[in-house]
Amino acid sequence: MTQYVTFRLDGALYGIEVNKVTEILRGEDITNVPLSPEAITGLVNLRGQIATLIDLRKQLMLPPRDNEETTMMVVVVLDGETLSLMVDSIGDVREVDEGDFEAPPDTLSQEMRELILGAYKLSDDLLLVLDVERVVAIGQDARGLEKAKETTVV
Repeated sequence: MTQYVTFRLDGALYGIEVNKVTEILRGEDITNVPLSPEAITGLVNLRGQIATLIDLRKQLMLPPRDNEETTMMVVVVLDGETLSLMVDSIGDVREVDEGDFEAPPDTLSQEMRELILGAYKLSDDLLLVLDVERVVAIGQDARGLEKAKETTVV
């Protein structure tokens, strides 16, 4: 069994492996960073530690969010770097059977499929498993998808 921290973006359910997530935050102050890649919304101060904030809606080419909504963030640590991922809402920790893992659905765009590891059919929803390493690589590099392709382990 594998556990995923779940969240929603534009109505769809996404997940990141629980062992990659350090905390969930709501409503932190965001400091803008001039000349940063489009998906980098800014920086947040996490109890004295500065973390890059990546807007997953922009990364996944989804419509912009309503600015009136409270900012929700999933904090992850990758290669020793703390990053915060902006999401619409936080769900539960879901435990799924690895045998039920499927390839990304054909209904997703090619760009989106390259950022999704696969999916689990749940009784009430479809859980899309985010390739957080690739999403972050694209978000931090102005070259975008080319850099993420270089980081892919085959």
